[in-house]
Amino acid sequence: MTCNKINNLIGWTLFLVCTSLYLLTLESTASFWDSGEYIAASYKLEIPHPPGAPLFLLIGRLWSLMALGQVEWVAFAVNALSAVTSGLAVMFLYWSIVMIAEKLMNKFSDKPSSLLLMSSGLIGALSFAFSDSFWTSATETELYAFSIFLTALVFWTILKWERKEDASEQNRWLILIAYLMGLSVGVHLLNLLAIPALGLVYYFKKYKKTSLLGGTVALALSGLLLIGILYGLVSGANLAKNLEVLFVNSWGLPFGSGALTLLLMIVGLWIYAISYTQKRVWANANTLILAIGFIIIGYSSYTVVLVRASNNPPINQNNPRNLLGLIYYLNMEQYGTRPLLYGKY
Repeated sequence: MTCNKINNLIGWTLFLVCTSLYLLTLESTASFWDSGEYIAASYKLEIPHPPGAPLFLLIGRLWSLMALGQVEWVAFAVNALSAVTSGLAVMFLYWSIVMIAEKLMNKFSDKPSSLLLMSSGLIGALSFAFSDSFWTSATETELYAFSIFLTALVFWTILKWERKEDASEQNRWLILIAYLMGLSVGVHLLNLLAIPALGLVYYFKKYKKTSLLGGTVALALSGLLLIGILYGLVSGANLAKNLEVLFVNSWGLPFGSGALTLLLMIVGLWIYAISYTQKRVWANANTLILAIGFIIIGYSSYTVVLVRASNNPPINQNNPRNLLGLIYYLNMEQYGTRPLLYGKY
């Protein structure tokens, strides 16, 4: 058996062992905090507290079906989703550690010891798997287990991209990373913190002559990209809100006409930009435009909030049944302002 097959086998074994452990120690019902809200919201696709987690709720709904109609088993079934995603997170963490360790050892040896690499991955992954906070999140319904899994998956894809030498393959991996990040926003914003890591890996991959200044610039640019994605998505929603008010209040058009117009404009502009960069063989620009589009596609899971809120479910916090309500919900305006840089404290 080759080292690569053994490495894959160890990763999947870690997944099975850790998932089994989490399932054996799983909460049989709701924990005494947000878990009860997320279990109920997943079971009937309802609207939890802002800013919501539509992708998590959609997948949680599928897991609730494993209760086979027995309501008393719904909590256990949805809790099991955290156990499985936590096991997957440990698996991808193991593979990531092995790849990083191999990169480090190649600096000192032409043929690093496979036993040493796999042992380092095992120690790191198992240390994380048995840590208190991660084990707790793996046994109850909360967003953190799923979010950590997506973060581990994104970081693993970043390292896989770094190993590719063919430019077209690299671009495919970058688009996949963008799509996963867009999806992750429908669970938790934690995943966006992988962007600075991506920026540094990209810099050291693409530039042979590196320096402290170059690394600092790469980190700063990736930080700006993170802020752009974080606030750009919400700003786009605010633009749709302003168009909606203009179309409905000033021009007397039907509800939703402003948002629909903006959506058509974005799709049209995206298709034109893809076609334009393809004709001129601008590979990097084309990849960037595709990546931005796939982030938005992943983020579109938030349309579930509008659909479900309009059906007035029992849990319907903020009642975001229209675009203005959705903006209020996404901006978390019910919590008020926080004096991060200025204010009373």
